[in-house]
Amino acid sequence: MSVANGRQFLSIPGPTNVPDAVLQAMMRPAVDIYTGPLVAMTDALLVDLKKVFRTKGKTFIYAANGHGGWEAALSNVLSRGDTVLVLESGRFAIGWGEMAGVMGAKIVTLPGDWHRAVDPAAVHKRLAQDKAHAIKAIMVVQIDTASGVVNDIAAIRKAIDAAKHPALLMVDCVASLGCMRFEMDAWGVDVAMSGSQKGLMAPPGLAFVAAGPRALEAHKSANMKTHYWDWTFRQGPEHYQKYCGTPPEHLLFAQRAAFDLLFAEGLEQAWTRHAILARATHAAIAKWSEGQVMSFNIAEPAQRAASITNVRMAGVDTDLLTNYTREKCGVTLGLGIGGYQGKAFRIAHMGHTNAPMVLGTLGAIEMALKALSIPHGSGGVSAAIETLAAAVPA
Repeated sequence: MSVANGRQFLSIPGPTNVPDAVLQAMMRPAVDIYTGPLVAMTDALLVDLKKVFRTKGKTFIYAANGHGGWEAALSNVLSRGDTVLVLESGRFAIGWGEMAGVMGAKIVTLPGDWHRAVDPAAVHKRLAQDKAHAIKAIMVVQIDTASGVVNDIAAIRKAIDAAKHPALLMVDCVASLGCMRFEMDAWGVDVAMSGSQKGLMAPPGLAFVAAGPRALEAHKSANMKTHYWDWTFRQGPEHYQKYCGTPPEHLLFAQRAAFDLLFAEGLEQAWTRHAILARATHAAIAKWSEGQVMSFNIAEPAQRAASITNVRMAGVDTDLLTNYTREKCGVTLGLGIGGYQGKAFRIAHMGHTNAPMVLGTLGAIEMALKALSIPHGSGGVSAAIETLAAAVPA
C-alpha cells in the first residue's frame, strides 16, 4: 500500500523545487543572441548578481553546474604551482580542493571535523606559520551540504587579517546564496561562486562567479586561464563573449523569473524564512533524537546550516527510511554522501520552500519512523509546528 500518488516532494539539497513561474518563463521561443532583449537581460542579470552576492565587484555567468563554477573561480586567479589552503568541513570543501590539485595547484589542507565548523583560530595559526606567504588562496564553503555545517566567513576573514596574510579568500556559496546572509564586500571575500539550482530557485545549468578588486588584479598574471572561463574575454564588447558562445537562453529566462520572485519577497526576508524553516526542522529532529537512534551531524545549533540538515542514525540503515518516504509517501530525501552512505540522510529546506512543504516532509519522516518501528521521541512534527507558530505570529 502506498499514499505517494500526488505532487511529489523533492527534499534533496539540489536541485531543489523550481517555482511554476520559473518553469513557465522557459516556455517561449529562442530569440536573437546579438541584439535586443537578451542583451538587456544579460546586463540586468549581471547587476542582480551583484545584489545577491552583495558586491560592487565584477560578476560572470557560465553555462555550467557548480563544479564549473569552481573551475571558473580557480582558473582565473591561480597559476600552476600555486599553493592553496583548503579548509575542510565536508565533502564539497575537499572536492573543490581536489579540483585545484588536478588543475595544477599545490594543495594544503587544514584538517577539519565534519561535525563542526572551521575553527578561525586554527586558520590564524596555520597562516601565521606561512612566513614566506607561499599560500596564494584560501578555499572554504559557506555551507557544506555533505555535512550540513555553516562556516563563519566573517570570522575566517578576521583570522586571515590578524595573521597579516595576503592570500585571496575564495568562498563557495552554492548552498547558501539566497538562503542566508552573505556579504562579499563587507566580509572581505575576494572570489565567490554559486549555482542556479539551490537557493536561487532555477534549474541546474548556470554557475555564477563574483570577483573583487584583489581577485581581478591576481587575474592579470594567472596562468591557469583557459579561453572558456577567462574573465578578460568575457568582459569583451560583444554579447556572445559574456558566454563564450551561444548563451543558454532558456536557463537565462528561468533565472530572470527566479530573481524576480526573490526580489519581490526581499533578500533579507528570504534569509529569515530559511532560518525559521531550519529551526522548525531542528525542533522536530531534537524530539526524534530522544529515541537515541537519530542525532544531528552538527551538534552545535549555531553551526547548523539554514538550507540543509544532516541527520545521522545509529544501528539503522537509512536506506530503509528514505526508501519508505519516497515509495510510500512521495517524499524524496537526500542520501548521506562522503562516508555517510547508509548512516545519514539529509533534509533540504532551501529555495522555493514554505511551511507546508517542510511540515509535509517532516510528517513523512515521522510516519516512516513509526511504520518501520525505529525508536524515536514522539511529537517531532508538533514541535516543528510550535516553532513555526512562535516565529510567525498572527
